[in-house]
Amino acid sequence: MHITPELLRAAHADAWQVEGELRRPHGGDAIELPGARLMCSGLAHPQWNSGDVDDPALVDLGQVAAWYSDRAAAWGLRLPVGCPWPHGRRILTKPLMGRDLSDLPVAPAVPGLDLRMVTADDLDAVLSIDSAAFGSDPVVEAPWCGPHLADPRVDVLLGVLDGVPVATGYGVRSDGRAGPATHVGGICVLPEHEGRGVGTAVTAGLLTMAAGAGARLAHLEPETPRAASVYRRLGFVELPGIDIYLDNAAPA
Repeated sequence: MHITPELLRAAHADAWQVEGELRRPHGGDAIELPGARLMCSGLAHPQWNSGDVDDPALVDLGQVAAWYSDRAAAWGLRLPVGCPWPHGRRILTKPLMGRDLSDLPVAPAVPGLDLRMVTADDLDAVLSIDSAAFGSDPVVEAPWCGPHLADPRVDVLLGVLDGVPVATGYGVRSDGRAGPATHVGGICVLPEHEGRGVGTAVTAGLLTMAAGAGARLAHLEPETPRAASVYRRLGFVELPGIDIYLDNAAPA
């Protein structure tokens, strides 16, 4: 598979469409409009309500704003990096990384580590690990993480080291414009267990599960240069990604 920025952006948008679809019972939604694909989560925060613009010339910003307004959602837009966009303000540029799943990485064994699929009873453990690793608020994160544990399109792993949950991560499987793919996210390890290969093992486990379910592409957004170096060792390549815009006011 030849991985291009266009392929990764398409896969990224595919995954966010799934995120909106799986949250319809919770007030979420997803739609394709001219030039953009939109999703909302049913949550208030704009990072969980966003659209992917693939043709700025076709976007009717008033239509986009009305769709989000009907859902009382704060929202943002993602565009190809460097793409001219005269609306709102660019707050962040995120790289994208991807790898072909025709071959799979072999992560070094971590003594005492067991990887298992989560159940609904594991939500508190997932939130606790996420909070310790990222400084997140479990009360805020719970409505986002909870639906992942209940949808067959999402693989969520728990890393249990010597009987103690220490790591987690998820993969959102999609089959849209980019074909069968998985979006890897939420990889986190309790700080006292970092540097032992636990996060690498969780990521490799998710890739194996996704490939077994038919995914041909894995993609993600590295949060830090250190994370990017780990993913490179797992065969991911980094390509130009996306610019994120907020306050995209509709024309008067």
